[in-house]
Amino acid sequence: MNDPSEEPAAARKELSEHPSVDEAEKRRQHVAANRDRIRELNRLWRSEHLDRARELNPDSMRRAAARRHREAEVRARGRERAKRWRVEHPERRREYQRWWVAENREKVRDYYNRYYEAHRAEVNARAAARRDADPERTRQITRQWAERNKERRAELQRNRRSDPEIYQSELEANAAARRLKRSLSRAGLPPKRIHMATAAERRANEREADAYFNDPSRPEHVRQFTVFAESLTEHMLKNGARMREFAEAYVSSRARIGLPLVSVEDVVHARAVEIVAERMRRVDLLTGRDVASAVRSTKAEVLRAERQRQFDRLVKAVVVQVQCHRSRYVIDAEIENKARARRGKVREPVESLIVQQSMQEVIERVRTSSLTIEDFRSAARAASLRAAALFTERQDGGHIGFADYPGASSLTPALAYRRSCRPGLGGIGIGRLDVTSGPNGAARQMEGQSCLAICHVDAEQLMNPLNASRYGVAMEAQSRGCRGVLGFVVEVGRKRG
Repeated sequence: MNDPSEEPAAARKELSEHPSVDEAEKRRQHVAANRDRIRELNRLWRSEHLDRARELNPDSMRRAAARRHREAEVRARGRERAKRWRVEHPERRREYQRWWVAENREKVRDYYNRYYEAHRAEVNARAAARRDADPERTRQITRQWAERNKERRAELQRNRRSDPEIYQSELEANAAARRLKRSLSRAGLPPKRIHMATAAERRANEREADAYFNDPSRPEHVRQFTVFAESLTEHMLKNGARMREFAEAYVSSRARIGLPLVSVEDVVHARAVEIVAERMRRVDLLTGRDVASAVRSTKAEVLRAERQRQFDRLVKAVVVQVQCHRSRYVIDAEIENKARARRGKVREPVESLIVQQSMQEVIERVRTSSLTIEDFRSAARAASLRAAALFTERQDGGHIGFADYPGASSLTPALAYRRSCRPGLGGIGIGRLDVTSGPNGAARQMEGQSCLAICHVDAEQLMNPLNASRYGVAMEAQSRGCRGVLGFVVEVGRKRG
């Protein structure tokens, strides 16, 4: 078998001596048609002439490397030449590109599809960045497309609503929106306002969130902010009064020397921030926004704590007031209920009336600047629950008996006392004294009872001076062992007959 390396060499020599395009084309066609056979012949020759192949291989590699280098230089010179031509003839370049694209539509589409399949994520990212860079232009392009393709949009909507489930869900959502709009209109409220976030805004939010949560210094930043906020709140709760005194003195000194006025609150929190920052080990990651946020949270917490203190003090003061003046409040509450009954109104529980009266007196001397109307209502409910114990069982063993239940209008104080009080213990009995039999008869109703009585006297009974004698009933009751008669409630009723 002949040396394969000699045959190509002879062929190249012959071609170089007698260059012919047809012969070169025939050789390329022959190689393309017999590529497998040529490869097999080369393999067989190499296996039979291994030593010769090893001798020829370095020369062949050097020739191949030189050939590749020459080809690379030729391509580089061609690229430079083409680049200079494109720069010198931009109009002809664009004209040629348009002509080529118009002549090769299918080929261009195939190029685009293959590139998109291979670089889908990159293409989508570049398109999204281009839309986000100019959102107004993107919206304008979208509106123009919608105007040009109304029929296509209608067809897409019909195709989507052809699914019964999707169509039904859209109908239900529209009906719910109309009902909500009508309800808000009837209630005099503004319509529901929802800001629909665009795709660009959502992507911007996602980028900001990724940058925030993926920041390696974020845990230390959060720790510093948390410690700073907690320390600032603790310092203000502990030293708020002293800090306010310092701020007021500082503001007054500025005013004396003619400097501009500043807010006392600003001075208080600025000084507190300075003190807390000096005590902390690290505050290098805190920003101005972090400090402002910590100050806002501290103000809210201090206000909440002050509000809770005022609430507790109000409830405690009301309970103490009821405990100290319960006898007077009981009389006033009974008078109030009698007046309500005469006006045709519903009777109020005695405890509620007593708490209302005591709270009206307590509010005048207790600080309630941070409390709201709802706080006062809650304080009244809490005080009513605590004061109820004073009317059911006193701490010293005493008891208070009320006759404000069905049938109580005919109860005497002694009977109310016996029904409500423990035997042998002091208390208060509230009922109706029958004074028609005179002081002696009225006093006999309280005989042997250690109770306080409220005498209700009808207007008709006042016609009899003996029956209406305040001092006669009181003295007779005291002589019979009762602590005393607290007072009379005159019922002005219709004249009989």
